[in-house]
Amino acid sequence: MSALLAISDLHIGHAENREIVEALKPGSAADWLLIAGDVAELMADVEWALRLLSRRFAKVVWTPGNHELWTHPSDPFRLRGAERYDHLVRFCRELGVVTPEDPYPVWEESLIVAPLFSLYDYTFRVPGARSRAEALSQAYERGVICTDEMLLHPDPYPSRQAWCAARVEETERRLNDLPAGLPAVLVNHWPLVRGPTDILRYPDFALWCGTERTGDWHVRFNVHTVVYGHLHIPRTTWHNGVRFEEVSLGYPREWRRRRGAAGLLRPIGRRSA
Repeated sequence: MSALLAISDLHIGHAENREIVEALKPGSAADWLLIAGDVAELMADVEWALRLLSRRFAKVVWTPGNHELWTHPSDPFRLRGAERYDHLVRFCRELGVVTPEDPYPVWEESLIVAPLFSLYDYTFRVPGARSRAEALSQAYERGVICTDEMLLHPDPYPSRQAWCAARVEETERRLNDLPAGLPAVLVNHWPLVRGPTDILRYPDFALWCGTERTGDWHVRFNVHTVVYGHLHIPRTTWHNGVRFEEVSLGYPREWRRRRGAAGLLRPIGRRSA
């Protein structure tokens, strides 16, 4: 038996989360692990976790979250924007970890696994906000401000939304070239559709949660499951008959409130030997 397993938002800067990651193990030597972003903020922590997990699982597939892309004041790696992302991709390739820049692997000859990196462009606005500026102004007035505004730099792009547009265009090109016949598991840090953000405690935070430009990918392409994180609300939802899995671990204060053991890996697919 082999399994395709997923988790996101490990946030190992928290000691309790680091302990959970240290304890993560596959059920069999053939298991794959999908990591949908937000391993950590500091480069050394990201590298530690990916190195550890790449040694335990048959294959690790990683896509970045916003936290890996931060240029944190306490991180000696002062890389910004695309340069920081490129550094992470190079490190992953040294480990054999699959990134959004690599050929999409096929799990058990049955599912294409496609890690994506789409970012966001402030189009998930609260009702009534007619523009990005208006939506951001309302969010700031309500005290809802994502740390990305201070730490996630888009260099060399002029804005995060411009970087998002470039990522979406490139990703669509690759998805259009997927071979016919095999369904795909799309792995992205941010949800591809707006629906999952409807239950956010602070609706304005949806601004930093995705882009409307990806809203039809699960129906345009042959998609088996969409795996995502970012919201820290682990659950299964269905959109146009396609399964969406939010697989966050989240912060200790969040996972302590949930039933069951923290850090359980979410099964996306299973295959008997």
